[in-house]
Amino acid sequence: MAYSKKDLISTKDLSSDDIFQILNLAKHYKNLNLQNEKKSPLLKGVTVVNSFFENSTRTRTSFEIAAKRLSSDAINFTASSSSTNKGETLIDTIKNIESMKTDIFIMRHSSSGAAKFVASHTPSCVINAGDGCNEHPTQALLDLFTIYEKFGSFDNLVVSIIGDIAHSRVARSNIYAMQTLGIKIKLFGPPQMMQYASVFGCEICKDMDEAVRGSDAIIMLRIQLERSDDETPFPSIREYSRYFGLSKNRMKQAKDNAIILHPGPINRGVELNSDVADDTRISNILSQVENGVAIRMAILDIVYKNLKGL
Repeated sequence: MAYSKKDLISTKDLSSDDIFQILNLAKHYKNLNLQNEKKSPLLKGVTVVNSFFENSTRTRTSFEIAAKRLSSDAINFTASSSSTNKGETLIDTIKNIESMKTDIFIMRHSSSGAAKFVASHTPSCVINAGDGCNEHPTQALLDLFTIYEKFGSFDNLVVSIIGDIAHSRVARSNIYAMQTLGIKIKLFGPPQMMQYASVFGCEICKDMDEAVRGSDAIIMLRIQLERSDDETPFPSIREYSRYFGLSKNRMKQAKDNAIILHPGPINRGVELNSDVADDTRISNILSQVENGVAIRMAILDIVYKNLKGL
């Protein structure tokens, strides 16, 4: 069965078949992106609005490029220069933009649940581009696409997710999707960033060596101080790097063909040393960025066809 919803809000909503449908279509679009003419007429005449109420570089640019390569009219909406600063509510903002005959909203917001809330109040497609500490489904899908390209299968894979688990929407979306696919997941981070991590039902590691040991893929997370109400949850950057950062030496614990992923932006010398981040034999960070365009083209394709019953 193919994915049939007009919105993509959570990887919890995706079956194994849904995930493979998206990955296989992304492969098609990645091949298109390698051509001189990187265009498909699929969304010609369709209006896509990047509704970003929170800062972004990779995700916003990736969605804009994806929409334009599908020939849509892609519009960027920035909350900081909008009427939301005058007190306009989120739904009023969306309804006003919707009245201009918008077909697809790409939604990023600092509040968890915002994308689902908007989707329930508009007939247009809504794609969650990150909502608070909740989820970031397209990031998880591009991570899976990158892993799938490397290994050709998800069978018997071990993936470690390391860092700020408590505040990471990337971690949540990856965990839900990987559990659907039967991937073994290990989690590790500072105790203050591992609060309630046990609810995911993953293996919780006691130190960095255990987290890296035997892993096929390692997803390193940025410290998200902007989502923490507490003071800095560790004494110093140097200490964080020593106990929770990934170095070449620590990579020796992983499998020989292990790869590193990171949702960006990287804090060099904190969660990742430069000698690891820049090693093209193991670092797949730029491949993730490239794959993000193809994944988002695939998702735009699927949800729009679902909206129109195509």
